[in-house]
Amino acid sequence: MSATLPPSWKAVLGDETGKPYFRNLMAFLEQERKIRQIFPSDEDLFAALRLTAYEDVKVVILGQDPYHDDGQAHGLCFSVKPPAKAPPSLKNIFKELHADLGCTAPDNGDLTPWTRQGVLLLNAVLTVAAHQPNSHKDRGWETFSDAVIGKVNEKTTPVVFCLWGSYARKKAKLVDTARHVVIEGAHPSPLSARKFFSSKPFSAIDRALVTTGQSPIDWQLPNVG
Repeated sequence: MSATLPPSWKAVLGDETGKPYFRNLMAFLEQERKIRQIFPSDEDLFAALRLTAYEDVKVVILGQDPYHDDGQAHGLCFSVKPPAKAPPSLKNIFKELHADLGCTAPDNGDLTPWTRQGVLLLNAVLTVAAHQPNSHKDRGWETFSDAVIGKVNEKTTPVVFCLWGSYARKKAKLVDTARHVVIEGAHPSPLSARKFFSSKPFSAIDRALVTTGQSPIDWQLPNVG
């Protein structure tokens, strides 16, 4: 494993990587990569943490596990690398973004511009075997991502946690709502999109940020084509 925690997160999560569960998880991943294709690549394993430094986090959007088809996952929840087309959940996010704030859907599914504004796009499980959804569930990633959420919860500056779907909403118990804001809603998956549509999560996030004296997010994504 060549992936290491970026400096700002290593400072707050350093103890986590020395725990037995994490060492076991890294050993499991090393073996998995020898015998099958794993997404995302080793270099993108901690992309969400690399792109959004601990001190910069002001919004957390939580996903479940990475996309499992070729050329999609790159370490950010719901995001895909060009030229991959936006999967159904991401298409629904773009539809709601348009209905909520008038943002036009980009020609790509790369959400990296959000990360540069303090949006942590974190999956609860950071890896998956190719074409096998949830294949790395219960291997230790959940403990790690809970630790990440716990550290964000320790921030004194208010953070907005956006939790879509029953899996993500279970994490609300990790958040001190006296200091932070939790926005819960249906998952953008086609299975629950009917409830996701018209939920207006993006304007709700911006309102919460402005109320706490922070700048709103520019949600409009650029075209790359």
